Amino acid sequence: MSTTENLQSRANALRLYGLLAHWPELTNAGWVEPLVQWEEDERARRSLERRIRDAHLGNFKPLCDFDWAWPTRCDRLAVEELMSLEFVRDYANVVLIGPNGVGKSTLALNLAYQALVNGHTALFTSAGQMLGELAALDSDSALRRRLHRYTSPAVLVIDELGYLSYSNRNADLLFELISRRYGVASTVVTTNRPFAEWSEVFPNAACVVSLVDRLVHRAEVIAIEGESYRVKEARERAEQRASRRGAARGGKTKP
Repeated sequence: MSTTENLQSRANALRLYGLLAHWPELTNAGWVEPLVQWEEDERARRSLERRIRDAHLGNFKPLCDFDWAWPTRCDRLAVEELMSLEFVRDYANVVLIGPNGVGKSTLALNLAYQALVNGHTALFTSAGQMLGELAALDSDSALRRRLHRYTSPAVLVIDELGYLSYSNRNADLLFELISRRYGVASTVVTTNRPFAEWSEVFPNAACVVSLVDRLVHRAEVIAIEGESYRVKEARERAEQRASRRGAARGGKTKP
């Protein structure tokens, strides 16, 4: 395909019909290619902004600012390999396990953002919000529509699974969701509980073993250990405030 034909094809993809109607007159116009490029760039930017908004990522710390030295255990190489999105292309899952405040949600959000930047769809939700929403639906048609919302993204992040206990219905709904996504889309789960304790998250649920089996098959499971980074930041802020107060009192002391 010639450069002119390629440019015309790009203009057609953008539906610049006014431009295309006068194409024979514009063959040698030097401003056409920059115009098409500007339109492509602007549409790509707006598309990304819309998809980020629809994914409900909110504000989060970018991976470049992640403090890798803070967790006492975290496989940085494995996380950085995940950022290549090979797991998305393989329809594999990711499970981030660790105590509160060690950066699981930050890493999961960065995975979702990376997927969006590379043209995939993504959605971020907390386990409590999603399961509560699904369990509250009282008609099969409404449940099907809502399940479709959670099954359709290429990357679904389910955050904070394990911080609450759930009913058997919640367990069944999660199993249904994971089963629908199994082998066709990637699910990222953050949890503070090892798999052996998931029976406490879903007490008396018969599907827990099958749920874990479907989730971890061909999944990357990354354990993170350490003290809560939020506790660390709160402690540092308190120390800074105490230092400022001490300096202020010192400045008021008369010689």
